[in-house]
Amino acid sequence: MMISLDQVGKRYNYDWIFRRVTLSFEQGGRYAILGPNGSGKSTLLQVIAGAIQHSEGTITYSTPQETIAHDEFFNNCTFATPYLELVEEFTLTEAIHFHQQFKSFLPGIEPGKAMELVGLEKAAKKQIRYFSSGMKQRIKLALAILSDVPVLMLDEPCTNLDAAGVAVYQQLITEYGGNRLIIVSSNDEQEYFMCKDYIHISHYK
Repeated sequence: MMISLDQVGKRYNYDWIFRRVTLSFEQGGRYAILGPNGSGKSTLLQVIAGAIQHSEGTITYSTPQETIAHDEFFNNCTFATPYLELVEEFTLTEAIHFHQQFKSFLPGIEPGKAMELVGLEKAAKKQIRYFSSGMKQRIKLALAILSDVPVLMLDEPCTNLDAAGVAVYQQLITEYGGNRLIIVSSNDEQEYFMCKDYIHISHYK
């Protein structure tokens, strides 16, 4: 999977968040979008994911075999961020089964294994509404990282995690990142520890 941006920009009213972003993200690559809070790095990640419409330029999603339509890209990626909500009436088991109606897990990963990997196997029958913010973030990371898709996008993935949670996140990425394209929006090195390519949002102001 490759994602190509050509002169992409995003503005709200008359204020440009970023402009003239020309980048290529290649399969197997590890990319970090860096910048201080409020700089637009999360907005850029959402634009790349197709969650927010860009204001100028073009974005192309492709594989060696074909170009993927914008409205089909969601089938090829997962997105984890603290501001996306879970269905709080679900139990953890129900949340995983609901997610699997849209995205299958990687081969060999069953719901019980997914819970165990993030240390939540004892909370299988507990409603999400009673989970701490850190537990909810672990669920979001598990659902994203363990899904069998070629592109993984992470926005400040360690938000609400304690040291043990950060270790869980890093272990998931190390063991299950595979040859996927991973893009992380962050200003915390422990979140983008695996990244070799850095994109500084300040270069596109």
